[in-house]
Amino acid sequence: MPKIKTHSGTKKRIKLTKSKRLKRWRSGHNHMLIKKTHKRKMRLKDSTSVDKTREYDIKRLLGMK
Repeated sequence: MPKIKTHSGTKKRIKLTKSKRLKRWRSGHNHMLIKKTHKRKMRLKDSTSVDKTREYDIKRLLGMK
């Protein structure tokens, strides 16, 4: 059986934490940067974890399962 290749777009965008959770950045960083309010800027600054329902699919893309 051949090896599963990792998805290069996913490996650039999602990192694995020490507790085996998947960490991603929030979307909305590339367009209309001047008009952002301070509140929105601070909300987008933080990273977040991937939803539990999508973890299995993303781990398969990263070649973990």
